[in-house]
Amino acid sequence: MSKKYRLGVLGDPIEHSLSPFIHSRFARNENINIEYLPYRVKEVDFDQFIKEFFSDKLAKGLNITLPHKKRAAKIEGNISKEAKYINAVNTIYKDGNLLSLSSTDGIGFINDIDNKGFELEDKNILIIGAGAAIESILYRVAMSSPKEISLINRTQEKANRLIRKFSNMAPIKAGFSGDAKYDLVINGSSAGLTGNFEPIDDLPVNSKTYFYDLNYSLTVTPFCKWAKEKSENVFDGTGMLVYQAAHSFKKWFNVFPEALTVIKDLEELRE
Repeated sequence: MSKKYRLGVLGDPIEHSLSPFIHSRFARNENINIEYLPYRVKEVDFDQFIKEFFSDKLAKGLNITLPHKKRAAKIEGNISKEAKYINAVNTIYKDGNLLSLSSTDGIGFINDIDNKGFELEDKNILIIGAGAAIESILYRVAMSSPKEISLINRTQEKANRLIRKFSNMAPIKAGFSGDAKYDLVINGSSAGLTGNFEPIDDLPVNSKTYFYDLNYSLTVTPFCKWAKEKSENVFDGTGMLVYQAAHSFKKWFNVFPEALTVIKDLEELRE
């Protein structure tokens, strides 16, 4: 019988996570024997959990979700340039006797938006929110040569912090972009999931504008419901979730799993 590799996802809360479903599909499709479990871990117990988990010889890797991504960036090990810059880690894997730390959120977003037929180069982009979800993708978005990024957030100082941090990588500013039409609107505000999302009036968009909610749900998010009144190109973060997981899986097993079939599996759950 083949080895059963130990994997999991850490968060608090964690009950809502779709990662066990996604990775079980990947493993089944690639004929790899895994045990992938959700672990609810309090911040005070985080370091000890990491130490104990990786003391097991069959422990292969972990995914990290809220609220532990920044804490994970402080783990002793080899951290990727991207994860260090955004100060967040969502993937840990054994590399010899050391732990390697990386973030696959940004590339997961890029893969999904590419798959949906959108190219970021030379495009006007509006970003709503300035929290951890936005910062996790902004590194890759800024490196994709957009024409301009507009950033709006309820707390201006949080927006200004991201603008200062990423202004050397791409044209980025606070507030709206005058009369220029937005090619892509990205929502990273948690209000888009909680139902507190406030519609934005007089937004310079048209029926070809892409709307992308970093939140995901088995029901339509409030942001997506609002966006569908403006465009047919409206998506939530389900595809990004699967692609970021696929990049984690590749780091663990050196094989990139078939993502599209798993995205389809999740869409069928939604139906």
